[in-house]
Amino acid sequence: MTKKITIEKIEELAKRRGFFWQSSEIYGGFSGFYDYGHLGFLLKNKFENAWRNFFLSLDDMFYEIFPTNIMPEQVFQASGHLKSFQDPLCKCKKCGNIERADHLVEEQLKESFEGMSPKDLTELIIKHDIRCPKCGGKLSEVGELNMMFPLDIGADSESRAYLRPETAQGAYINFKRMFEILRKKIPLGLAIIGKAYRNEVSPRQLLIRTREFSQAELQIFFDPDKINEHPKWDEVKDYKLRLTTTKDRKNIIEISCEDANKKLSLPKFYIYYMAKVQQFYLNVMQIPKEIFRFKELSEEEKAFYNKYHWDIELDLASLGGFKEVAGIHYRTDHDLSGHQKISRESMSISIDGKKIIPHVIELSFGIDRNLYALLEMAYSEERDQTILKFPRSLSPVDVVVLPLVKKDGMPKKAREVQDMLKQDFVVFYDESGSIGRRYAREDERGTAFAVTVDSQTMQDDTVTLRDRDTTVQIRVAIKDLIETINKLMRYEIDFEKAGKVVYEP
Repeated sequence: MTKKITIEKIEELAKRRGFFWQSSEIYGGFSGFYDYGHLGFLLKNKFENAWRNFFLSLDDMFYEIFPTNIMPEQVFQASGHLKSFQDPLCKCKKCGNIERADHLVEEQLKESFEGMSPKDLTELIIKHDIRCPKCGGKLSEVGELNMMFPLDIGADSESRAYLRPETAQGAYINFKRMFEILRKKIPLGLAIIGKAYRNEVSPRQLLIRTREFSQAELQIFFDPDKINEHPKWDEVKDYKLRLTTTKDRKNIIEISCEDANKKLSLPKFYIYYMAKVQQFYLNVMQIPKEIFRFKELSEEEKAFYNKYHWDIELDLASLGGFKEVAGIHYRTDHDLSGHQKISRESMSISIDGKKIIPHVIELSFGIDRNLYALLEMAYSEERDQTILKFPRSLSPVDVVVLPLVKKDGMPKKAREVQDMLKQDFVVFYDESGSIGRRYAREDERGTAFAVTVDSQTMQDDTVTLRDRDTTVQIRVAIKDLIETINKLMRYEIDFEKAGKVVYEP
């Protein structure tokens, strides 16, 4: 039986097997920064590629770009980050510990207080006698901290710049040029996968809240007059979304896209992408639907420029409940209009015989948070060991190739099989230790399949193919391995029907 999943278990496994750990570990660690090991890097690549393949395929006018991480001060003046990108903080009067005030109050009172003013947070802290979590001392009045990292550019530090706090601004400042290049059509989607930087007051919960993190974002520029239509609406209108609204935060309702449009007054263009985001989680990431929901943000919680804002949350047992991993935001023309004002470059375009500044719907994903969620979803304790049961297509390693013994030509043959498979898959090779120990090692790493070269292989060019989740083994001809594994990765065939079963537990 699977035991309780804890953040400590995930952290221990992540460090021991090479997924992630705190940066600058040999110097005592660097709070809010994490390094990825080889398996973490492979898992990150698998997620990013799955995201690309899914979202960029939704429209012929969706493309990925790669802007810089450092941008001049004017960019963030235009976006509003210089003025409004603040976090509330409070300091312990006794030990000097600094905490993010809204999160501290949330942990104590078990409610969300995001977006609350410093004054109101101070009153809550006094009313409920909330103390420093480290020493129990009294807390100061709540103040504010701008979360961006400033940089001085050039030898004389004449030019002020910032590390970007989100990838989105790279799409906005490049929109006009990309619009001209891409045949002057909208909707136009500009995707960015890359790093963002926020000076979090109190980073915590491993990859959930860090100071350097990866985002996958898609900015969709469209005509606001057409927000209540989408050419593929009929494909999703009967699809049911899992929602929790501001009127009822305790319950999740399932409602069709058609009803979300009529009863919740959400526009079709927005709802279409809600449906696609949910399908990505349920179908691609294979997240159980019971732990998935969209959460509507209140006026106080959402950014002032977002007309609609729904977070994507997953119920993570190791973290005590639902946690935000992504969001879908209707940012109106806030960003383009801001850049037009500060840069004095027109962001308007001519489309359908009229001149407009496009509006934007943003799909924003925290990659690190999603990787943590995948680790928790995969984590299992059975067969007297830890097993990571990733969806096959997201497993860091697709196949491990194992010679049964280190003699009789088996290692050489196994290397030949490895060379053949690595053209199509992520492949490891292992000949160290007993075959049972090697299987267990790969199960803990989350490797989807194991190919074993044995004495029969040397006679008839067949190998055993083992499934990580069930330990069932089948016999497959080497010449059919690539096709068979590809079908299994896509779940096009049951494992037991992909070859002759030679072992069942």
